[in-house]
Amino acid sequence: MTMKLTQRSFKEEHLNSLKAAGIHPVLAKLWAARGIEEAQELSLDLKNLIPPSELTHCEKAAEYLATAIQERQKILIVADYDCDGATACVVGMRGLRALGAPWDIQVDYFVPNRFTLGYGLTPEVVDLAAQREHKPDILITVDNGIASLAGVQRANELGMEVLVTDHHLPSDTLPQAAWIVNPNQPNCGFPSKALAGVGVMFYLLIALRAELRARGAFTAETQPRLENLLDLVALGTVADVASLDRNNRVLVSNGVKRIKHGLMQPGIQALYIAAGKDPSRASTFDLGFTIGPRLNAAGRLADMSLGIQCLLTDSQEEALQLARELDRMNRERRTIEAGMQETALASLVDIQVGSQATVCLENADWHQGVIGIVASRLKERFHRPTLIFAPGEEAGESVLKGSGRSITGFHLRDALDIVSKKHPDLILKFGGHAMAAGLTIRKDSFDFFKATFESVAKNLMTEETLQRQLVHDGFLEPELMEPEFGAMLGNETWGQGFPAPVFFGEFEVISQTLIQEKHLRLQLKAIKQNGLSDSKVLNAIWFSRAQTLPNPAKLAYRLVTDYYQGVARAQLHIEALDEAL
Repeated sequence: MTMKLTQRSFKEEHLNSLKAAGIHPVLAKLWAARGIEEAQELSLDLKNLIPPSELTHCEKAAEYLATAIQERQKILIVADYDCDGATACVVGMRGLRALGAPWDIQVDYFVPNRFTLGYGLTPEVVDLAAQREHKPDILITVDNGIASLAGVQRANELGMEVLVTDHHLPSDTLPQAAWIVNPNQPNCGFPSKALAGVGVMFYLLIALRAELRARGAFTAETQPRLENLLDLVALGTVADVASLDRNNRVLVSNGVKRIKHGLMQPGIQALYIAAGKDPSRASTFDLGFTIGPRLNAAGRLADMSLGIQCLLTDSQEEALQLARELDRMNRERRTIEAGMQETALASLVDIQVGSQATVCLENADWHQGVIGIVASRLKERFHRPTLIFAPGEEAGESVLKGSGRSITGFHLRDALDIVSKKHPDLILKFGGHAMAAGLTIRKDSFDFFKATFESVAKNLMTEETLQRQLVHDGFLEPELMEPEFGAMLGNETWGQGFPAPVFFGEFEVISQTLIQEKHLRLQLKAIKQNGLSDSKVLNAIWFSRAQTLPNPAKLAYRLVTDYYQGVARAQLHIEALDEAL
């Protein structure tokens, strides 16, 4: 499938305003193209966080928790089994302990096994909670709960109250919880709808600290430093691919800054060591593609308690031992994923994906813990909303558990909601957001679901939605293709909704070599806007591209600074070729 390359647009008045404030012209253009209007919006100090008072029920839930702590009620955090859920759990555990609730007496956590208990606060999870040696008085859900109507009802029946903290989109009916803190619940005016689950829990702790301070538990000078948790908040936010609006960029940039300065949990430091990465050069890319997957491996293949314990321990020795086990599991996950991807692609050989609006596959041999990653890989390959199903069990019944990933312009959860409303018994349960969702269907419903989902998607999408597109930031002067400028770009906070810059230009191809039979290593010379080649030879690589390039070539690329034996080097990571040359 050919890719349509277009340049990111911006308003000249915003560009001029930023340049007038003394901002580097290239950075000013990048900021303007990402919706920044004035230089003051670039300040990512913690004082710029939206206050918790704007998050519906946050302060009331904090009052509720403050009373629970003072009355020494027993609290159980019910986590989710992905990176966002794990970090939210650890933020809750560490934060509540810092605010006066000792773990050994008052606070504990439970993370459901995804293979036996499924997602969220189910009645089965509630029953297990009630059977604990110290039955909880309060269940706090993190990164889940907004769809747990039956689970919350069961908790109420058993005399346990529920405080829901979540960020997922609600269904038409909300659970009957004591309090719900979720920026996406109806009538919540919180300006940032992009908070991850870990961000919601962090906000609740900020409000709780203020409430306890008002009750005289400590002063502004003696209060716990909740900013010590921002490395966890950054990791969970980035790994969950939350959109980096300004509020999330404040959280993430401060978390990354702490990691760079060595101010992190022993578990995060250990995960960097296990991955062979230097935390002093931490970036959002590391969190999303290196640290996050290692933590997620526990929830995908075994039990996320392993990942949570890695982040909870204060022992560097134990953290490193657990991080190495997570690294081993991540390698195992990659092997399983590669086999599933190969099987999935083989099943598509005779299918013209171009004529379809969606990709929807199931296989009895696939691993439930890896279907989300395979869906993501196939979505990238075919540029179609993709749902991958593996066998599972639900209340003793054999079912199919599905995980989906979407493309820009197609809201996956809303599409599943339409399917569910058209055929109320077709989907047993579902949840998620625009770009990712999970669902459960009966085994014998797959073919009908596949046809229905395809029909709904075709009605919702246009030809333009299905056209693979790459938006770039235009021409970069060759003199800026240096490690210093690459490092300056690398120090910024990029991510979902605030994409790292991709530049576009024409290059003379000096040499091109295939390495490991799958990556194209290049030496290039930039062609200036006057048509002359620059004298400087640039190193470049195009990952997962075996086909050689024409000469000259118009390329979209990222400018990256890497380090070899302590020496900084500029490198171009090629993203696309304009085949119209």
